[in-house]
Amino acid sequence: MIVFDLRCAGGHVFEAWFASSTAYAEQRDKALVECPLCGDRSIEKAVMAPQIAAKGNSKPGLPSPQAMKAALEHLAQAQAKMLETSTWVGGAFAEKARAMHEGEAPVTQIHGQASLAEAKALIEDGVPVAPLPLPVVPPKLAN
Repeated sequence: MIVFDLRCAGGHVFEAWFASSTAYAEQRDKALVECPLCGDRSIEKAVMAPQIAAKGNSKPGLPSPQAMKAALEHLAQAQAKMLETSTWVGGAFAEKARAMHEGEAPVTQIHGQASLAEAKALIEDGVPVAPLPLPVVPPKLAN
């Protein structure tokens, strides 16, 4: 198996696995390879950094479970602090974010839910949005 970084005509870069370089070329030529983000089938190889194996006596160690737990706790605390000044808007997130972007509503910090299609449309229209790194429990479902 071989992995390639690929790029669609829209500029999205993604990773794909193939049995060989020939298999990639055949599938691309038959338009069987498509961008998972936008569905574009005009695909080319993207620039890749070579993967060089680490020297046997200098392998970096994996983080310990305690270090991972501490990192996740730090991330959760940072997200909770940020959400203290944000308003939960639930499923109206896309509508409210767009209204603020277009000047139809005052700009405030909000968080909520949006479908993948809604999120893509917001991003394409230049609305500044980003997914939260950790799941959020809607206020009416919290204890």
